Amino acid sequence: MTARNLHFLLRPRSVAVIGASDSPRTAGGVALRNLVEGGFRGRLMTVPGTNAVAGVPGWRHVSELPEAPDLALLCTAPDVLPRSVDELGTRGTRAAAILTDAADAPGAADRLALHQSVLNAAKPHLLRVLGPDSIGLLVPQINLNASIAPVSAQLGRIALISQSGALTAAALDWAAAREIGFSCVVSLGDGADVDAADLIEYLGGDTDTRAILLYIESIRAARKFLSAARAASHAKPIIVLKSGRTAHGAQAALRHTGADPGNDRVFDAALRRAGALRVKTIAELFAAAETLGRAPCTHCDRLMILTNAGGPGVIATDAVVAGGGELAALAPESTSALRQVLPAAVSLANPIDLGAGADAARYAAAIEALQSEPERNALLLINTPSYVASARTVAGACALAVRARRRAVLACWMGSGRARDAARVLQAAGVPLYETPEAAVQAFLYAAEYLRNRESLQETPASTLLDFTPDSAFVVGLLQRTIAANRLELSDPEGKALLAAYGIPVVETYFATSVDAAVSLAGEIGYPVALKVVSPELEHRADVGGVMLDLEDAGEVRRAALDISDRLAGFRPGATLEGFTVQPMMRGQGAVHHRHGAREISISAVEDAIFGPVIHLGVTADACAVGLVPLNTSLARDMLLRCGLVPTTGGASRFAIDLDAAAVAISRVSQLLTDHPQIVSLAIEPLLADENGVMALEVRTRTAVPKIPGNGRLAILPYPRHLEQQLELAAGSFLLRPIRPEDARAYCAFIARIDEPDLRRRFARSSGPLPDRDIARYTQIDYDRDMAFVAVRQTGSGDSEIVGEVRAHRYPEGPSAEFGIIVRSDLKRLGLGRALMQKMIGYCRRNGIELIGQIHPENDAMLALAARAGMQVERPPGAQIAIAHLAGR
Repeated sequence: MTARNLHFLLRPRSVAVIGASDSPRTAGGVALRNLVEGGFRGRLMTVPGTNAVAGVPGWRHVSELPEAPDLALLCTAPDVLPRSVDELGTRGTRAAAILTDAADAPGAADRLALHQSVLNAAKPHLLRVLGPDSIGLLVPQINLNASIAPVSAQLGRIALISQSGALTAAALDWAAAREIGFSCVVSLGDGADVDAADLIEYLGGDTDTRAILLYIESIRAARKFLSAARAASHAKPIIVLKSGRTAHGAQAALRHTGADPGNDRVFDAALRRAGALRVKTIAELFAAAETLGRAPCTHCDRLMILTNAGGPGVIATDAVVAGGGELAALAPESTSALRQVLPAAVSLANPIDLGAGADAARYAAAIEALQSEPERNALLLINTPSYVASARTVAGACALAVRARRRAVLACWMGSGRARDAARVLQAAGVPLYETPEAAVQAFLYAAEYLRNRESLQETPASTLLDFTPDSAFVVGLLQRTIAANRLELSDPEGKALLAAYGIPVVETYFATSVDAAVSLAGEIGYPVALKVVSPELEHRADVGGVMLDLEDAGEVRRAALDISDRLAGFRPGATLEGFTVQPMMRGQGAVHHRHGAREISISAVEDAIFGPVIHLGVTADACAVGLVPLNTSLARDMLLRCGLVPTTGGASRFAIDLDAAAVAISRVSQLLTDHPQIVSLAIEPLLADENGVMALEVRTRTAVPKIPGNGRLAILPYPRHLEQQLELAAGSFLLRPIRPEDARAYCAFIARIDEPDLRRRFARSSGPLPDRDIARYTQIDYDRDMAFVAVRQTGSGDSEIVGEVRAHRYPEGPSAEFGIIVRSDLKRLGLGRALMQKMIGYCRRNGIELIGQIHPENDAMLALAARAGMQVERPPGAQIAIAHLAGR
C-alpha cells in the first residue's frame, strides 16, 4: 500500500514523450499535440530526434535529456518498453505512463510477461508505472493533458479513475457537454503497477479533490483496495461504477481484462464495508458526484419536496418510496410557519404544492419557513414553466434563500434548455441541478445511502465478545484429526461441537448407530423428538426425506428410522448409513421453539475468490445480506436488519427476534472462520431465532488444508490478538494491546480524564468530548495501515479502563509513520509512557516502519521520553516544533 512518487505522476514539473511523432495518427503524435495544445506549464521534451517536434525540443536518447523528466509518456513499441523504463529510471525519472497496448507485444507469451518485464525494470528505481494500455491522464489545474483522449477536461474538483480507456474518453466527452470539471482523470489501463487503490490513497488526501469517481471491472488486491477506500471515505465520497453485474456481463469483463470480476453481491458488501457508494450508470456516477461533492448533501436521509405543480411532486414522491427512501414528516413549527406565508388553499403536507400561482416570493417564503427542520431533511425544489413568474426569477430568489443555509438543497427546473439556463444561478449558489424529478430523487437516494454507509463505519459494536474466550484448542484438534483422516466434511454432531466451542447455542444432539439405539436415546431424552439421517454422501437430508419431526413415542421413532433407511437405499443406492441423530423438540418459555413464530435464518460461510471468507444471511429469497469476515456485532446486526428482521423492542412483528443474540452468534461464526483457515465452508440451516434467543439446528462444515495460511486470505485484517502484552509496574498490572472498535465508550472516558494542557498538546483542542466521528476514527483503525496501543487496567468494579495510548499513523507516500502518545493526566511518571513508547518502537522496527514525531519545543517531558526511547531529537533553530525520529530498521 503506497502512494510513493505519485506526485511525479499527477503533479509533474516536466514531461518527456518517448516515441514522439509528427504523425497525427500515432500515440506519440496525439500525446504530444495534447500536451502542447493543453498549455502545460512545465518543461516539455521529446525522444528520439534532434529536431523540434510540434515546437518541442528533441533529443536522440533519454540519457541526453537536459534534466530527468518527472513524468515520461511511453509511446514506443512493446518490445522496447522494459529497456526504456530502465533508461528513464537510471536518468532519475520517477513516473511513466505507458500508452502502448501490451496486447500488441510481438513475441511476448502474453501481456502478463510484458507487465513483469516492465515492473522488473522499474522497481530498482522506485519508478511508478501507469498502464500499459492506458490512454494517459489529465490534470486541468496544471494544464496537463498527458493523454491520447480526443477530448480535454475542464477544471473541477472531481477525480475520475477508470480501468477502461474507451469509457474514459466517453466520460470526458459526456462531462464536457454538461460542463462538469475534474481535478484529475486517470486511465489505469492494465494496472500493472499503479492501480485504483494507489490513486485512491493519494487522492484521499488531495485538497483539490472533493469526490472520487471510479469505474472498475475487477479488483486484484482486495485488502489493498479496501484499506485505501476505507481511509479515503472518511474524508470524501467514493462513488463506484462496476461492470459485470450479470453473468453475461461478468464473462465479457473477464474477456476484456483477463481478471475475474467476482461475485457481484460480495462486491456490494465490500463497498458498503469501505463506506463507498455504488451506482449503475455513467449518468448516475456524475449525478451522485455532483450531489455528494457538496458538504450538506452528505448528511441527509429524508426528503422535503417543494413544487409549483402537483404532477411532478407526485412523481418525485413515487420515486422516493420506490427507491426505499423516506419522505420527511414536517414538524408542527414548520407547518405553522408555512400557514402564515402561503395561501389557505395550499396543502401543507409533504410534498408541498405551492400551486400554479407560485411566484419567486412564495418560493422564498416557503424555503424560509422550512429552515427549522433538521439538517438531515434535504429539500428538493421543483419548478415547471409558469405564466406567473419566469424560471430565472424564481431561481434567483431560491438561490438567495438557500445560499447561507447548511441544508442539502437539490433543484429540478423542468423544461427545455432554456429552463436549465435560467437555473444556472442555483448552480452558482452550490445547488446541484437535475433535468427530471426522478433524476433528482435518485441523487438524493444515493446521498442517503452514502450517509448510511458512512454511519455504519462509525458505529461502535457492543463489547459482547470481549469477555468470551472460545475453546480454540478443541477446534484445532478436531480439524487436525479430520484433515489427517482425509475427510472433507465434519459430521453434524462434530459441526455442532465446533459451534458450541465458540459459544453459539446448538440444539442438544445425540448420535445413534442403529434403529434400536435411536429408540433407546429418544426414551432417555423425552418425547417429542426429531430424528435425522447421518450419511456422509448426503449434502441435504431433505433430498431423501431424512428428517422426521414431532415423534411422540418409541413406535413412531422406530417406524421413522426404518422409513428413513428405506428411502436412503431407494433414492441413493450405495450411500452409507452411519446412523441417526436424535434431538428434543423444544417447548416452553425461555427456549427457541422449533415452530410457532421462530424465524429461520440461513447462515452460509464460503471463500470468495477475491475477498476471502464471506458470510451470507438469508431469511427468504428476497431477504438476504452478505458481509465480509471479520464481522463484529454492529456489522452483524446491520446484516440482520437488511434481511428485514427487527428487534423485539421494535414492536409487534412476525419478524421480531432477539437481534442482539443473533448478532452475537453471527459475529462468533465470523471469529471461528478467522481463527481457523482450515474451514473452507460452513452452513447453519437453520439458525432459529425468536424473542428468547437463537439456536443452531443443523450445521455442515467442509475442511481443507488452507491454500493461504493465517490471515493472508482475509480482505480486512482482524484484531491482532498476538500483540497483547501484560505489563507489571509498581503502580499495578496493565494490559498493553491494540485498540479495538469496542473500546469507544472506554476511550471517551479516558479522554474525559485528561487535563486541558495535555488535551491541547495531543488533540489540538482545549476541552469538551471528542465528536462521535472522531471516536470512531480513533477506535476503528485499519491494522494493516495504522496501529494504536492502549494501556488497560481493571477497576475496582471489575470493568476495564484505558489509561494511556500511543498511536502511529502511516504516511501514504511510504514506510514511515507519525506517532502521538498520551497518558492519563493523573497517572503520569509511573512508567506507562515509556512502556507504550517501547511497545510502538518494537512494532515499527519489526515491520520496517520509520517513526517520526512532531513535539512542541516546550514539552520537555515528551522530548525526554523520546530521547530515552532511543529516538533522535532535533530542534531546528527558530522552528515551532521539534522532530523525533527513529529509523525503521
